[in-house]
Amino acid sequence: MTGPAEVPDALRRKAELLRALHHADRPLVLANAWDAASARLFEEAGFPAVATTSAGIAYTWGFADGERIKRRQMLEAVRRIAAAVAVPVTADLEAGYGVGAAAVARTVRELVAAGAAGLNLEDARGRSRRAMLSTALQAERIFAAHAAGAQLGVPVVINARTDVFHFPERAGGRVAEAVARGNAYLDAGADVVFVPFVTDPAAIAELVRGIRGPVNILAVPGGPSVAELAALGVRRVSVGAAIARSALGLARRAARELLERGTFDLIGEWALPFDEMQRLFTAPRG
Repeated sequence: MTGPAEVPDALRRKAELLRALHHADRPLVLANAWDAASARLFEEAGFPAVATTSAGIAYTWGFADGERIKRRQMLEAVRRIAAAVAVPVTADLEAGYGVGAAAVARTVRELVAAGAAGLNLEDARGRSRRAMLSTALQAERIFAAHAAGAQLGVPVVINARTDVFHFPERAGGRVAEAVARGNAYLDAGADVVFVPFVTDPAAIAELVRGIRGPVNILAVPGGPSVAELAALGVRRVSVGAAIARSALGLARRAARELLERGTFDLIGEWALPFDEMQRLFTAPRG
């Protein structure tokens, strides 16, 4: 049985490993889990760490994305995922469940208690993500997140997300703004800068050149491959809710086949064997 004094030490090692993975010879590629089963599947597949998807977790609990799910529910899902795997877990906690630094610090303390080694922290708030926080306020929130982890003895890895590419009206100055925000966030204590919704290789290369730390890019169909992103200097690649939505898409197709045709072809083709799923949760894990 792991004692209270051992938890920070074990989590500290996971946080240090997670941070080191952003400086390895190849990019850290992450498949985003939405529950314990998906996390175990990704771990077994060979991923050195597991990320979560806020949208996938929210859907599982019956909410839309955008912090509609409560902090305690999100962190309970993170706790279950972290308990199911031996690799480090980094959690998508959206905008940190509160605007002020104190709210973010509380979220980080509860993140550490849940057993996660890292988190995403966004600079856009609101259910439609149409409101960007000021650079100064987001930097203050990142500083509070970093300090909260340090006070607990866990160097939580902060993936600071900037949503400037989510706003079409900012076209023309988005790269420069993302670079400026990213560097301010790194100066405040972030470890990685996450710039989703950008797929143009020239823009990605400019971001990598301008941001003074590891850059995380969201992989999307039709965008650059992992090899292409690696060649551009990207250090972390994640997929957000894409795998969760793909799994749900398959579930819908299988349900329609069952209801409309009375056949089970998709179930037979894609269902994982019962014994294999049992083994995922009964075999010893490191």
